[in-house]
Amino acid sequence: MVTESAGELWDVLATRLDWAQRRPRLAEDIEVGAEQVIRGGSYVMVANPRDLVYFRLTAAEAGLLPRLDGRRTVADLVVEELDADGELDLAGVVDLVAALEDGGFLDTRVIDVEAALDRALFPPTWRTRIASFASTLSVQWSGAEAMVQFLYRHVLRHVFTRVGLILSALVCIAGVAAFIGVAIRGGNHLTNRHLGVAFAVLFFLDLLIIFIHELGHAAVLVHYGRRVKSAGFRIYFGSPTFFIEASDGLMLPRRQRIVQAAAGPGVEMVGTSIATILLWSFPSGPAAQTLYQFVVINSFVLFLNVVPLLELDGYWILADWLRMPDLRPDALSFVRREMWGKLLRRERFTRGEVGLAVYGVVGIGFTLFCFWSAWYFWRRVFGSTFAAMIAAGPLGWAGLAVLVLLLGGPAIRGLVTALVGIADAVRRRWRAARFRAQSRWRVEAAELIDASAVFGDLPVEVLNDLAGRVRLQPVGQRQVVFRQGERADAAYVVRAGSLEVVEQDADGVPLRRLRTLARGDTFGELALLEASTRTATVRALTAVDLFVLDKSTVDRLLADIARVPTLVTSLQQYADLVALPPFAHLDPVAIAALAAHGSWVLAGPGEVIVAQGEAGDAFYVVQAGQLDVAESGRRVRTLAPGAHFGEVALLLDTARTATVAATTPARLFRLDRVGFDALLADEFRRGRLSSHAPQRFWDH
Repeated sequence: MVTESAGELWDVLATRLDWAQRRPRLAEDIEVGAEQVIRGGSYVMVANPRDLVYFRLTAAEAGLLPRLDGRRTVADLVVEELDADGELDLAGVVDLVAALEDGGFLDTRVIDVEAALDRALFPPTWRTRIASFASTLSVQWSGAEAMVQFLYRHVLRHVFTRVGLILSALVCIAGVAAFIGVAIRGGNHLTNRHLGVAFAVLFFLDLLIIFIHELGHAAVLVHYGRRVKSAGFRIYFGSPTFFIEASDGLMLPRRQRIVQAAAGPGVEMVGTSIATILLWSFPSGPAAQTLYQFVVINSFVLFLNVVPLLELDGYWILADWLRMPDLRPDALSFVRREMWGKLLRRERFTRGEVGLAVYGVVGIGFTLFCFWSAWYFWRRVFGSTFAAMIAAGPLGWAGLAVLVLLLGGPAIRGLVTALVGIADAVRRRWRAARFRAQSRWRVEAAELIDASAVFGDLPVEVLNDLAGRVRLQPVGQRQVVFRQGERADAAYVVRAGSLEVVEQDADGVPLRRLRTLARGDTFGELALLEASTRTATVRALTAVDLFVLDKSTVDRLLADIARVPTLVTSLQQYADLVALPPFAHLDPVAIAALAAHGSWVLAGPGEVIVAQGEAGDAFYVVQAGQLDVAESGRRVRTLAPGAHFGEVALLLDTARTATVAATTPARLFRLDRVGFDALLADEFRRGRLSSHAPQRFWDH
């Protein structure tokens, strides 16, 4: 009885966890924004108002939302996408539904059990809050919206009237005139010569203007009917600052987003103008010197904020105006990569590339200027204060230590991270040197080689010789081991860490990830055994330790022992399978299993490979020739070499959705259901292989 209940339980769990049978329903309160047109495409924002979670979806992904009605399974959605020639494949549909569920967009709520247990077992205390601030240098407050709503109703709403806007503009004009008058009159200086009240007042005024700046952003959100998710305080690049979480502004139309971004600098300019007018009106007052320092510093900060070269308010205004939300990342990426190659090759730049290059180069120069100016102002304004604190004795030293830890926290953490990285590199070098002197590590290398799929079951005398010849090579994160097209000079065994195998195009641009490598995996041996060039690029995803077998070692000890799978009689025939895109990620052992469950099929013109409505029993990959795909007698597309078909019927256990027939003599590889389930099904479900054919030619 217990066994039956357990079996039923596992059956229920298997059914409920089967994504293909899920019937997702979009929650009723989900807000779907209007389509936003940007350069190169468009996107749609969707909001979960309960948790204030926001997703930016492509137009194809947003088109799926109306069909999340609880009546269709994920399998139905996939078939509909394929029938309608949608842009989403199987992995795309499953990943989108899973992400929507995790974000609370579906009517089924996901509970983070681990986080709930942590909150119940370890409720936050003042000690944990202090520790959290020490590690993040920030404090967040979720009740900020009530405060902003109160201030908006009683004060800030008047700023948005015509009279309020006119008065604000007049104050700013008067402030600019007053600043010019103060500059002409002279008599003030930036250096702060006092440790006590003047320093505290200046510090307070700086925090106040930052608070007003963020309040301006929040007020616009409330004015347009949006919400303030949270607010808080943090140390940002060594400077204390307030912040608001304004994600709800993403749901605003483009013009309103521009207004929301401009509101912060706008109210900051009003506040700075008021201070400038006071300074001009009372040039000899007790607070004149502090006001002067405040006005100069905040005028410069305001300038930095509106110049669209840093990712501050001016940048977001420009990015929205140009409809280029990724302007700065795209420009910096172009400058780092494509620009130099085009200059060296003397290729012509397009108009858009010229814009990216100019923006990226000027942006890099402006960033360096900002670092210099920050040092200049800190030295001029607070240099004397720091010197006074040093001269004040133990009490001054203690205060200086607190300021350095608080304001210099990010720099200190960056220095610590750099030192840790240097120590890690030294440690890897030391381990490599110690490896040469420790036989047990050499034995580990020999054991891994002996356990590999290609160099397995080696004689003891060969293992002993290998242990003396193998060497350890540390590889840093993102470092390339070898590149596609290079001549093979070594084979490798992964001792620790992970790597990725990437196929590239003729220009060296990555096309797709073929596979990942972990401890015990061998790579590079086939090109070495065939005396050919590398067919892919291998680079480290993490810090990696590799055992390296150079060409002379392989030729002398392993060439006659290496077991290239015997699915065919020659390496060229073996390479035929590896060259097919769906199989390129498979290792030699998997290729051997592929051969056991598959066979080559020759088809003449007009021969039907699969028929619509029949049961799916195999997966096909086209090596040569062309085939037509017809749905209900209507030809919808043509498959060329490299294309594949048949996976949908196998993955979803449905009938064939189309008929595929050869239009020219064709050669295909047919893989049966057992082989597909064992070798490829998981790769399709995880999105590592596309459910669409890689090459398609559409009829119009």
